[in-house]
Amino acid sequence: MANLIRYNDTDVVDDTSKVTTSTWTDNTNNLQVAHTSSTQAIFTTATSSGAHYIEVSNKATSDTTSVVQYALAYGNRKGSGSLDFTNDTGANGKSASSNIYSQYRQLVFGDETSNFSFNGFVPDDIYVINVQRARYKHNLKPGSLDLRISGSTTIPILHLTDDSVTATGSSVITNAGRQFNIVSGSLGTMLGDNLTQVTGKGSYGLFYPDSGFIILNPSAVSASTSAGSVGLGPTVTSHTSGKNHQKLFNHISGAGHFIVDSEERVSSQYYFTRATNSEFNYTTNPSFIDNSGNLNFTSMIDNPTTFITTVGLYNDEGDLVAVAKLSQPVTKDFTKEALIRVKLDY
Repeated sequence: MANLIRYNDTDVVDDTSKVTTSTWTDNTNNLQVAHTSSTQAIFTTATSSGAHYIEVSNKATSDTTSVVQYALAYGNRKGSGSLDFTNDTGANGKSASSNIYSQYRQLVFGDETSNFSFNGFVPDDIYVINVQRARYKHNLKPGSLDLRISGSTTIPILHLTDDSVTATGSSVITNAGRQFNIVSGSLGTMLGDNLTQVTGKGSYGLFYPDSGFIILNPSAVSASTSAGSVGLGPTVTSHTSGKNHQKLFNHISGAGHFIVDSEERVSSQYYFTRATNSEFNYTTNPSFIDNSGNLNFTSMIDNPTTFITTVGLYNDEGDLVAVAKLSQPVTKDFTKEALIRVKLDY
């Protein structure tokens, strides 16, 4: 093996960049269609998966290429709005809705006592939109959310986004990562300057891009006021399946507009590989010599010329750990120097 040349500290540069792609399958930017499965979305059994959440796919589930994009759920800290499965009553009742509220409370706050607050307003319940983990890379991209919810004839569409652009640098950090408010607007910019966009009902919700889910405030999105709502009111009767996450699905699929991008942090190392004029002018290629050890190409005696096609990176034990191929050979002799930048992505 030829002698190896060690990189200096100044020859190696670390860098991190962010790559943005569409979240939905097949690089779809705007998910305009939504399908559920009749075998999964079953509400008649208290302990069924459908009682807890429904999965939303990009195609009819009868299509073999159908892929789940996100899930919808309804949570209620008192257990109302879904069938009870412990025969307890009141606040002690355990149901799918109390499980959902408890699950996301633990994810965000790390305890069983904190409640979701929407700009100071604390409702009993929440709606949840949880993006399938396989759909995004490192996190969902703040400022890319554009979710529309259909409503009545007077307020046909509610446009929702996060306030990451409006509130730059002021996100709340939780156990689930960064927290932004869900507001009326588009592409991270809030319409107006008041987070309480439905009087007395708080903000529309909360966005957790690092964990891939959205918490909506049912009291705000269901309020019947001119401030802007779509009448998405949950059924909160105890021991009753309100099918509330099905209602949320109907309003999302009715609008047919859901955009949120995926963001990935790519860590790179750049190796600046230098070949000075006195280096790498000879070759160890065995075809250059005959069986007696004489050069087959006499021009290599007085005017040696090589062509660099590959850069190999070795560890301290001399093991080849990475290979970089050049797009075209680089001519090298005693009158030329070469600087080759090798990039490794992680």
